[in-house]
Amino acid sequence: MVAETRKKPFEAVVAAHGATVLRVTRAILGPNDADDAWSDTFLAAMAAYPDLPADANVEAWLVTIAHRKAIDIIRAAGRRPLAVGDVPDSASSPAAGERDVDLNLDLVAAVAGLPDKQRKSVAYHYLAGLRFAQIAELLGTNEAAARRAAADGIARLRRTASHTLGVPHDLC
Repeated sequence: MVAETRKKPFEAVVAAHGATVLRVTRAILGPNDADDAWSDTFLAAMAAYPDLPADANVEAWLVTIAHRKAIDIIRAAGRRPLAVGDVPDSASSPAAGERDVDLNLDLVAAVAGLPDKQRKSVAYHYLAGLRFAQIAELLGTNEAAARRAAADGIARLRRTASHTLGVPHDLC
C-alpha cells in the first residue's frame, strides 16, 4: 500500500505561515502597504494551492509570492501621481519623512541589483527567516552555496551602501 501525502487545508496554511508572510511584506513595504501585500499573497496562493505538490515547501512558496506582491505594490506606487497643493518653482531638499521613504526605495533597488542567487538568498534568509537548508532547496543548490550567496550579497550591499544609500563606510 502506498502512503498518500495529503495537503493541509488552506485555512491551516494561512494560520501557520501568515505571520512569516506579514514579516516579509512589512520588511519590504513598511506598515502602510504590508496588509495589502499580505492579502494579495494569500489570494494568489489560494488560487494556485490546488496545483501545488503535496511535498512542496509551502513557507518558501508563500515567501516567494509575498516578495513578488510587495514589489508589485512598490512599482504601482511609483506610477501613481501625487496630489500637491502648490508646485514649487525650484527643487527643495526632502522633508524628514521623505528621506526615509527614499532610503527604503534605494535599499529595495540595491537588493534588486544583486545577482539572482544573492538577491534570493538575502531576501529568503534575512526577510523571511528561512534556514539555509530551505534556501538551498528552493534555489536547487547546497546549503554551503546558499550561505555563501547570502554572505556575498550582504557584503556587496555593505560596499554599495555608502554610495547608494548615503551611509558612511564606518557604519556598514
